[in-house]
Amino acid sequence: MRVPKRSGETRDPLRVALLLTIFLILHLLLFPLPVRADELRVAVASNFAGAMKAVVERFERRVGQPVRLLFGSTGKHYAQIHNGAPFDAFFAADTERPRRLEEEGVALPGSRFTYAVGKLVLWSPRKDFVDEEGRVLQKGTFRHLALANPRLAPYGKAAEQLLRRRGLWETLKRQIVRGENIAQTFHFVKSGNAELGFVAYSQIRAPGVPVQGSFWMPPQSLYRPIEQQAVLLRDRPVAREFVAFLGSEEARAIIRKFGYDTP
Repeated sequence: MRVPKRSGETRDPLRVALLLTIFLILHLLLFPLPVRADELRVAVASNFAGAMKAVVERFERRVGQPVRLLFGSTGKHYAQIHNGAPFDAFFAADTERPRRLEEEGVALPGSRFTYAVGKLVLWSPRKDFVDEEGRVLQKGTFRHLALANPRLAPYGKAAEQLLRRRGLWETLKRQIVRGENIAQTFHFVKSGNAELGFVAYSQIRAPGVPVQGSFWMPPQSLYRPIEQQAVLLRDRPVAREFVAFLGSEEARAIIRKFGYDTP
């Protein structure tokens, strides 16, 4: 015997779910989640993630100021800042973008400074795969070589400079896989999608932990120094305090432990 539907009973549960989803989306659009007014928003180059997290942990304990870190490629952050992204400070992986922002009147005049000097390494998670002279590149006994996109990431640009100076850029072109940023490049190698790759030394070195796998640290004469600079984007006392802390000896000591040189 067929039981008649009660008056007002919903015919389709999927329709109810769809209506609830639409309602929630409209609610979020009309009444977005509040942003903490005291929150410090800092755009940071991917290679500096480990060091910056350690520095911020110390800063938050000392000052009690929440800091929100947003990691990505220097090129993408630069574009986001031009599109109005609400960052208070920008820690890039080069000198070019901070300089441009200062010249374009986007960054606060006189706020640009060098906070770290990065080092490029050729790394593989396989033991004894990369030799101490980097001759593995000439041997070509690998299918894929990972590096960050030279147009977006300074570490990728440095890798290209190195390969060109060694006369290997054209030879290895078909074996190169490009990450959007140095973090993605590191993942390519660590996951085994590429047998080896050019990454930041700071990505394979952590305080008190031995480097896993094998690596070659090329002489810096093969690529331009990866001088990393920062700029202030909004004139807030807390932002100035944070930038000042990055220039302190306490912060510089942390940065050096992660494999960088400091000014």
